[in-house]
Amino acid sequence: MKVLQIITKGEAGGAQTHLLELCRGLHPQLELSVVIGGSEAGGMLEPRLAELGIPHQRLPQMLNSLSPWRVLLAAHALWRVLRQQRPDLMHAHSAMAGVTARLAGILTGIPVVYTVHGFGFKPQVPRLQRLAALVVEWLLAPFTARMICVSEHERELARRLPLPARRISVVHNGVQDHPLRASPATQPMRVIMVARCAPPKRHDLLLQALALAANRLGREIAATLVGGGPQLATLRQQALTLGLKQVDFTGDVDNVPDRLPRHGLFVLISDHEGLPISVIEALRCGLPILGSDLPGMRELIKQGQEGWLVPNRAEPLADALVDLAGQPQERARMGRAARRRYEEQYEARGMAQAVLADYGQILSHESRVHH
Repeated sequence: MKVLQIITKGEAGGAQTHLLELCRGLHPQLELSVVIGGSEAGGMLEPRLAELGIPHQRLPQMLNSLSPWRVLLAAHALWRVLRQQRPDLMHAHSAMAGVTARLAGILTGIPVVYTVHGFGFKPQVPRLQRLAALVVEWLLAPFTARMICVSEHERELARRLPLPARRISVVHNGVQDHPLRASPATQPMRVIMVARCAPPKRHDLLLQALALAANRLGREIAATLVGGGPQLATLRQQALTLGLKQVDFTGDVDNVPDRLPRHGLFVLISDHEGLPISVIEALRCGLPILGSDLPGMRELIKQGQEGWLVPNRAEPLADALVDLAGQPQERARMGRAARRRYEEQYEARGMAQAVLADYGQILSHESRVHH
């Protein structure tokens, strides 16, 4: 089976990590190649695919823009790649790749699997953007052989689209195991947030909460903010303005699994989430989680079990930080529960096998239709 994976961009992020784990799991069983949107070289994806020996190429015409002209250019460029490679199946990751692949699929008749890493028409998204995303997904849904959602919440959203329920499946994100483990009870508590410095992530709220917590405790809680992005400079300035001296902004790094265990608490504050891989990586190393109370997060974290979920406001976040800073045994207990949760539900092997089963169903259905 020959499968072409297509992704909107190659920079560090959840969809890219998901694609790598998927390629790692499927590579021995399939003939895989990858198309990455955008023209800027670099990003974490290309060197990692090269290490795995998976052929990949840039598609500079595919940009994160819904301008009809741009979209048509991207679909035409992908059509040329498809004529060359002749895959049995395309698998698109994230919205722009999903649009481009399905248009190219209409032109070539190649079936398209589309993994949604978070719909653009969630209630939390700005109104105009939400409407545009809904219209596009509605129009393209009939040309989707299988829509894979990373969480039950996303599946509920997918049910609004004109797509039969049998063509929607849920495959949870999974990550390969790693030997390093955290010691969450170590005092003083250090916190870490791994997220791109861009919406929907809310580093700004975490910085405000750290300043409030420092006032109450009479000392700062040290924090590491891992990730680059357009808001990085603004956030650095905000930390200075708030008088925070123990916040380490690392920018993009390629050794997150090595950094996580040096901390006692993982934080993810965000306006909306699908099923965040950064949290799964934290569960894997046995870190308790403090996160925004969102549907995608509730699927990963049971309140009080693997972590605490709080409203998106600086005060409740500061309350939680202060409480957890003084409860090393509670952090250790939740850290053990976090590791169990990873082992039970989020190992990479299960994810790859579930996607492979979807591919098989689509191709056997296609062959029945054509006979």
